[in-house]
Amino acid sequence: MINLEASHLAKRFGDTQAVVDVSFAVAPGEIFGLLGPNGAGKTTTIRMLLDIFKPDSGSIRIFGGEMDQEKKRRIGYMPEERGLYKDLKLEPTLVYLAALKGMEEAEARARLGDWLERFDLAEHRTKKVQELSKGMQQKAQIIATLVHDPDLVVIDEPFSGLDPVTTRLVKEIFEEQRQAGKSILMSTHQMYQVEALCDRIVLIDEGRTVLYGPVAEIKRNFAGNAVVVEGQGDFGGIPGVIETRRQNGTWHMALEIGTDPQAVLRSLAAREDLRIERFELEEPSLDDIFIQTVQEKRPGARG
Repeated sequence: MINLEASHLAKRFGDTQAVVDVSFAVAPGEIFGLLGPNGAGKTTTIRMLLDIFKPDSGSIRIFGGEMDQEKKRRIGYMPEERGLYKDLKLEPTLVYLAALKGMEEAEARARLGDWLERFDLAEHRTKKVQELSKGMQQKAQIIATLVHDPDLVVIDEPFSGLDPVTTRLVKEIFEEQRQAGKSILMSTHQMYQVEALCDRIVLIDEGRTVLYGPVAEIKRNFAGNAVVVEGQGDFGGIPGVIETRRQNGTWHMALEIGTDPQAVLRSLAAREDLRIERFELEEPSLDDIFIQTVQEKRPGARG
């Protein structure tokens, strides 16, 4: 059974068409990436999935049917705009949030003990939320999202404000959730985290689904749209190249869809101010694919 299925969602606010046509599905036991540039319609889509907004058209199925109160309790949600009660102490706040998901107080406190220990927050449980650092508050938000053991986790920018040690811990927890058969819908701009974690992704732009499928398959399909070059000179400004970046002395070039890498090589070879020492195809990163896809769909954004 699919845990979440969105089909041809659309939503308008006055004169603004926030979502035009978005479709995707999230299966049990997978981490799924919801991607898109700012203003693409990601937040509106999430709010429709969670029954905060009603779609103007299209359909949503949660755990095989329509959303109801019981199904809402099986969902954990962490929005990008964090919302803990800053004047309250940490543990009572988390107990209260767990109670909103149907947990008894005793069970909530028992589960919280393990989570607070794991996130190094146990000694801070009696502090007011506002007395915690930003990173600690972020960890508390993650605990609030997971403490009731949801079957579907919807989480927006999960790694924002986290140090490298906590980032690794959160990634481990996500993997545990996946192994337990849970679904995680993750929205983030950190593409390297998407590559490391996500089984499948959907990329939306201007309210429409423009790319959807397994990460590995998408990267194979875009092979040949990126090259790596080593040599001497400035390798910027090459026709057919969307983005050029230099990393550790090597130039990485993301090509426009349809650009022949051999044409790029000929352009480089024709430049008298350049010396080419290595030129080869590179498997594009999701960053490259993101840029290529969005700019291909929106030609006016180039330049």
